[in-house]
Amino acid sequence: MNRKYFISSFITSGLVFSSLKGWTAPVESNIKIPKYLQPGDTIGITSPAGYISAEEIRPAVALMENWGFKVQIGAAIGKKDYTFGGTDEERRADLQQMIDNPDIAAIMCARGGYGLVRIIDQLNFEKIARHPKWIIGFSDITVLHCHMNRKYGLATLHSKMCNSFPSDWTKAEPIQISTILSIRQALTGEETRYTAAAVISNRKGRAEGELVGGNLSIVASLSGTVSDLATKGKILFLEDTGEYLYSLDRMFWNLKRTGKLSHLAGLIIGSFKVKPDDPDEIFGKSVYDIIMEKVKEFDYPVCFDFPVGHQRNNFALKCGVRHVLTISMEGTTLDSLN
Repeated sequence: MNRKYFISSFITSGLVFSSLKGWTAPVESNIKIPKYLQPGDTIGITSPAGYISAEEIRPAVALMENWGFKVQIGAAIGKKDYTFGGTDEERRADLQQMIDNPDIAAIMCARGGYGLVRIIDQLNFEKIARHPKWIIGFSDITVLHCHMNRKYGLATLHSKMCNSFPSDWTKAEPIQISTILSIRQALTGEETRYTAAAVISNRKGRAEGELVGGNLSIVASLSGTVSDLATKGKILFLEDTGEYLYSLDRMFWNLKRTGKLSHLAGLIIGSFKVKPDDPDEIFGKSVYDIIMEKVKEFDYPVCFDFPVGHQRNNFALKCGVRHVLTISMEGTTLDSLN
C-alpha cells in the first residue's frame, strides 16, 4: 500500500471519537484559546525535558508535514546532558526562541522525562501571553500546562509527543493511530467526544467546566509555587506511572489537604501504572480505594480508566477549554465545547 495514501486514509477516518458540530459553550471562559492551526502553519519541535535524537522524531515530522503543516526542529533536539535534552541553558534558550518566534503557531515537546521545573522560572512568557500559541505534550510537560493556566490563562494541549509516533504506520494498532490523529483534531479546532467504559467505582453525574490537570506527581509537586494549579469549579484529570501505591496515597492527600479536591466540578482518573509492593510491606489499598477515600465527602462525578496517560490510548485533551463530563451506568463521555 502506498505509504502516503495509508496515512491519509486514517487522517479522515474519525476512529474512536466523533465530531460534535453545532455546539457552542453556554458559559464564557476567561481562558485565552490560541488560534487553531491551518495548513501551512508551523509547528516547532523542542525538548525542554529529556534527551531525544533527531532520528527518533522523524516519524512525527513526516506525519505533521503530511497533515499540511511546516515543521521547525529546535536546536535542543539531539543535544544531550546526561538524561536531559541539553544543558538547562540550552533547553531554556531553545524553548524561549520558539515562544518568541511569531512564525511558530504551536510548540510540540518531543518527549517528557524530567527537566522543565529546572527552567520554568527563567522563561519569559510575555510574547506568548500577548499572542497565544499551542504548547503540546504530557507527563513532565504538565509543568507548562499548570504554569500557563495559572499564570497566563492560556489553553494548552495535553497529548502524546514525538516519541510516541510509530515508525511504521502500516504496523500501528488502530488505537495508537486514533490517539495520534486526535492531536490533529484538537489543533485544528474540531470539537471532540471521547468515551470510556463503565467502571464499578465510577460516581455518576454530569459536570461542565474548564478542563485542567495532567500528571499527578507534577501537579502535587507544584503546590505552593507560582505554577500551582487552581481547580475550583473545574474538571480535573489525573494520570501517573511508575509510582508505588503509598506514593499515590501521599500525593492524593496533598491534593486533598491543599483544597484541590474540595470544589471540583468533576474528576477524571486516567491510567495509573503502579509499581508492585514489597512483599513485606503490602499497602493494602487499590488505586480506586485511595482516590474514593479522598473524595467520599464530595458529590461531584468521578470516572476511572479514562483514555489518558502513559499508555497507548492517550487522547489529546485541551487544557483550559470548557468540556462536559457525563458519567452514567453505560459509561463516560467527555465533550469539548470549543
